[in-house]
Amino acid sequence: MRYKINYACVSNIGKVRSMNQDNLICDGLYMDSETAQKPFFKNGSVSPKDFPLFGIFDGMGGEELGEVASLIAAQESAKIKGECESVTALSEYCERTNAAICTYAEENGVSAMGTTAAMLLFSKDEITLCNIGDSKIFRLASGRIDQISMDHVAIAVYGRKPPLTQHLGVPPEILLIDPYFSRGGYAEGDKYLICSDGLTDMVGNEEINEIVNGKPVEEAVELLVQKALENGGKDNITIILLEIKQNDNRLFAMFKNK
Repeated sequence: MRYKINYACVSNIGKVRSMNQDNLICDGLYMDSETAQKPFFKNGSVSPKDFPLFGIFDGMGGEELGEVASLIAAQESAKIKGECESVTALSEYCERTNAAICTYAEENGVSAMGTTAAMLLFSKDEITLCNIGDSKIFRLASGRIDQISMDHVAIAVYGRKPPLTQHLGVPPEILLIDPYFSRGGYAEGDKYLICSDGLTDMVGNEEINEIVNGKPVEEAVELLVQKALENGGKDNITIILLEIKQNDNRLFAMFKNK
């Protein structure tokens, strides 16, 4: 069976932050420094056989130049070649991007820079997941929402957000990065949500599932941003929502050939 991926991507600075330190990769497109500071929306569809990559990069707000770190991560992700073995391609990406961020920090006298990364790389038969940090990826299917990424966080002091144990932008003499990888198949009707914590800190998983259920991806992402803003919008909000659909062009061709 041939599939297509319907997608919608949105980024919003939120109601508290003075700068958007998030970035994304959406079928080859990322936000430049100027675009990231304005409300961003893109939707469309693509074939899995084209090896599309979708991902979110959340620059660390407590560090210096988080928006530069996330931009470097997004720019480097646009260079990933899906035709290569997927885990190898994503592992090499993490090493290359980590080094690029560390080099930028050293050359510009920045004490620390960092970003999370949460990515899905599609192929004709499967999805490969790669994440480092706490930006999340969910699978929504059969009325359920399940986190399929792994959070790299330490035990938190009561009342405080857990600190990250892994991210991109760590000098190798301090810590060797260890991204999480996973592979799996996909089926018609499956939805995948990639998001920064500007969504998940403001909206619970079950409410996210309720908002997304039964709605086109472009409508659902706008409603998710609206809900996060209504609940305080304390951080940047960046969301990618994907839905696996049967390719209607195949059905059209079948009728046309009769």
